[in-house]
Amino acid sequence: MAFDDFKHKDAVTVVYTGDSKGKTSAGLGLMVRGLGNDWKVAFVQFIKLWDVSEHQFIRSIMPIYEDKLDFYKGGLGFYEAGEMSADSTTAEEHKAQARSTYDFAFEAVKSGQYQLVICDEINNAVADGLLDVADLERLIASRHKTTNLCLTGRNFPTKLLERVDIATEMVKLRHHFDDKFIANKGIDY
Repeated sequence: MAFDDFKHKDAVTVVYTGDSKGKTSAGLGLMVRGLGNDWKVAFVQFIKLWDVSEHQFIRSIMPIYEDKLDFYKGGLGFYEAGEMSADSTTAEEHKAQARSTYDFAFEAVKSGQYQLVICDEINNAVADGLLDVADLERLIASRHKTTNLCLTGRNFPTKLLERVDIATEMVKLRHHFDDKFIANKGIDY
């Protein structure tokens, strides 16, 4: 096939999923590319409450990209259905926070104001029951024709694969966590 045989898409939906690390890092890479292309970018983060390295990085570059980068930190920490959070946050509180984060992401995706919206850890929010698969499907379907959408996190619903343009599964070949080593700052978070 010759290069001239390829078509151009105005915008795409990208998924980074799987059990290995690198999903958020890949989303951050898209953020860097988007900002480097002078795009307006929204980085919307589900689940993560604690101050991780990407939060520090985003806060440090926001003055440079003040009119090009919006950051919405909308997590209350890890949640597993039927389990109490380490900080005693209730399931209802987790669900309410996921819903308000989703509402921000949904408005950003459909508005046409952004060339890229990254929904970091949204797949986890769906897999954990904080949001429904129908919410994720609605988000994808409502994407403005000029807005690229990136969805990260474990357990992307396979039934939605036909609705996205690019899907990458991060597969663990080896991780030091299996040998009882804790996560490393700057590498894992």
